[in-house]
Amino acid sequence: MAKKNISRIPVNLHFSPPLHHQYSAAASPTAWYTPPSRYPQPKEPDPILTTLSQAIQTSSSKPLQTSIKHILPALNPHHIINLITLNPHSLSPLSIFSFFTWLSIPSNSTFRHTLHSYCAMIHFLCTHQMFIEAKNLIQIVVSRKGKKSAPEVFAAVVETRGTLKSDIYVFSGLMTIYIDSGFIHDAIQWFRLTKKHNIRVPFDACKKVLEHLMNLKHYELVWEFYEEILECGYPASLYFFNILMHRFCKEGEMSIALSIFNAIRKWGLRPSVVSFNTLMNGYVRLGDLDEGFRLKSEMQASGVKPDVYTYSVLINGLCKERKMDDADQLFDEMLDNGLVPNSVTFTTMIDGHCKNGRVDLAMEIYKQMLTQGLLPDLITYNTIINGLCNKGELKEARNLIDEMRVKGLKPDKITYTAVIDGSCKEGDLETALEIRKIMIKENIALDDVAYTALISGLCREGRALDAEKMLRIMLKIGMKPDDGTYTMIINSFCKNGDVKSGSKLVREMQRDGHLPSVVTYNVLMNGYCRQGQMKNANMLLNAMLNLGVVPDDITYNILLEGHCKNGKPEDVSIARGAKGLVLDYASYMSVIGSLSKSSRWRSTG
Repeated sequence: MAKKNISRIPVNLHFSPPLHHQYSAAASPTAWYTPPSRYPQPKEPDPILTTLSQAIQTSSSKPLQTSIKHILPALNPHHIINLITLNPHSLSPLSIFSFFTWLSIPSNSTFRHTLHSYCAMIHFLCTHQMFIEAKNLIQIVVSRKGKKSAPEVFAAVVETRGTLKSDIYVFSGLMTIYIDSGFIHDAIQWFRLTKKHNIRVPFDACKKVLEHLMNLKHYELVWEFYEEILECGYPASLYFFNILMHRFCKEGEMSIALSIFNAIRKWGLRPSVVSFNTLMNGYVRLGDLDEGFRLKSEMQASGVKPDVYTYSVLINGLCKERKMDDADQLFDEMLDNGLVPNSVTFTTMIDGHCKNGRVDLAMEIYKQMLTQGLLPDLITYNTIINGLCNKGELKEARNLIDEMRVKGLKPDKITYTAVIDGSCKEGDLETALEIRKIMIKENIALDDVAYTALISGLCREGRALDAEKMLRIMLKIGMKPDDGTYTMIINSFCKNGDVKSGSKLVREMQRDGHLPSVVTYNVLMNGYCRQGQMKNANMLLNAMLNLGVVPDDITYNILLEGHCKNGKPEDVSIARGAKGLVLDYASYMSVIGSLSKSSRWRSTG
């Protein structure tokens, strides 16, 4: 027989029922699993099987097409199944599979394999440990039959199994391929069918179903299926309980995580420190510190000692809630119990004190960390540097950066951005701009925080044009400055008397999809009033009202102040009397109207 590629069967095949058997949609499911063979064994040697076997044996010298041409019209699926299961002439497994493959090629014959002939061959291949070939056939079966095919395929697998010892591979293989094909409900149904027929698939196949369900976030179904697995007698695994809990806690599904935790004892196991820590971390991440401390008490009562991770989780929760006194107390308890904090615990404490404005205490923790022989990492250094910069202690921050470099740590974007922001807040714009140059030189991209800090610093020094240039850079690299950034620059232009540039920026904001807030309008209006451009100021007020931006008392008082400064001296007292009391447009117009009448009365008097 000519050598064929047997790595996989061509996929241009279709399944059809055996010629002498048709399934009925209304057939009883129990009929699918009738033990007796559907294909009766011949009492006398079947001449077709004999011809097929002889043709396969002599295929190396005589083409199959020639040898079996005369029997091809009479060939039906039960002949192929008998050839596979009976193998009356003791052909080698490879030669039978080669013939099976040859028969599948449309150019060789018009014969079409059925679901049952495929299943028989899958059993045969697994029995002879030809697992790669079997897997290819299983993939074809699943892909051709598709979703909701588990009952039909299971029936065919059961009916063709015979006495072949292949169950563990065939049943677990099909279950796995259903999962890999995304037919998760078929995989679950396959497991339930195996359970019903007392066929035990390996736990690894069940685990794959669980993992797939987790990836699909079918959380309740995961836990239901795992309980179903355990009820079938599979051994409970504390490791797997903890894995499941971790996944549910990560997704915030704490009610299911708690059910799993409580089921640990139900299945004859004891929760470990990892079990308690996993559940505790889930609650603390969601801000439920009370439940976290309750679990700590429960674990101690059950004889499980809290470890470094236990304390780190609780300390982290306390630090996030700015309960630093409680965090310090728990940190001391940890030390008293002989536990050595790790870098994460120290960094958590340092971060908590920095965010609470107590950089001095953060530095004490930092020094304590060094005495323990722990090397701070980049996160630890950035935490302290950011805290120092927020407190205006820039010299100490730069000293720490030098220390980082000595220890082989390279400052990153977070490090430099903290220094830029701190320098700008302290009015040290020169240092901030120098840091920017260093970042560009080291190919470290500035983020919107760094650019906004620089713009703020430039505006504080009245360098509106430079601030606008920085804004253009942000826009060019794809960043979207917020309204506050625009407003800072507009305010800087207006303070410099360049109201025209400020107004231009407001129009640009509107064109780019921003709706300037009342604060932005107030800044520009104040610029108009300071320049005596009261007509533009009033036009801006009307524009605000047309756009649905509600003026506040600051808006009207800016306008009144403008009238005070730009009206006649005798009108000043009237306007100032109304300043601070005008809260809406009607009140404002009333005051302006009275000013106008007063002015006209005096001019005609």
